[in-house]
Amino acid sequence: MNQISEEKTDFIETSDAKDSREFLAEKVVELTKQLDNLPAVVEPMTRARLLLDLANAELGMTQMSDVWNHAKAAFDVCIAHEEWQLAIEACDMLYQTELPSSIIALGHGVWLSVTYPVEPEYSINMLNNVITETTDDADGAALAAITAHFIVDQRTEGKQRDDLKVLTSNMLAKVALRHSKVETQVGLDVWMDKLDLRDPDVFLPRMGMVVGAIVGDDNWWFDRAALKANISA
Repeated sequence: MNQISEEKTDFIETSDAKDSREFLAEKVVELTKQLDNLPAVVEPMTRARLLLDLANAELGMTQMSDVWNHAKAAFDVCIAHEEWQLAIEACDMLYQTELPSSIIALGHGVWLSVTYPVEPEYSINMLNNVITETTDDADGAALAAITAHFIVDQRTEGKQRDDLKVLTSNMLAKVALRHSKVETQVGLDVWMDKLDLRDPDVFLPRMGMVVGAIVGDDNWWFDRAALKANISA
């Protein structure tokens, strides 16, 4: 009886996967037609949003080269029009391709999500990706976790703040456990002091150095100084 049940479950899962892939394939065709049929003169963000939708469907189809081409094109438009949150979405898709430059895309997504006051979930997601990419004994994961914790403090309030603080507190605890085998609150406090994770004037510049190392000096897709100057203006 159990074997029949398991076979039935496997069949359902296989059928669902097939249906999902067929749906995505149809979506790719539909969105490609929409892009091809856009007028010669069109609002740039209209094209960018279609490109992101197409890249997302292609991601489900694991058409990674196509994802890269379309998400990167959307990213460039989003940066030009200061659509930071959509630019971060594009970076996330680029990172998920796991192509050679995907780690560079992650660095861009982190820089944007820390620099601009986007929805904190975007920042947490990008910083969590840094934790995933960082070796257990490196301080970069600790800096990413405390930066996420700080961003929640700065950008949220009420229930959203409470819920996200639980998430980022767990991120920090998990990083401390894998980094230094920390298992208690007292140990966590000592660990944070040891790594200088209390003062944002200290840990944010260090996080910036981590991002710089991820991207590399010659691989930036935009002028960071110019973007920062616009914030100050």
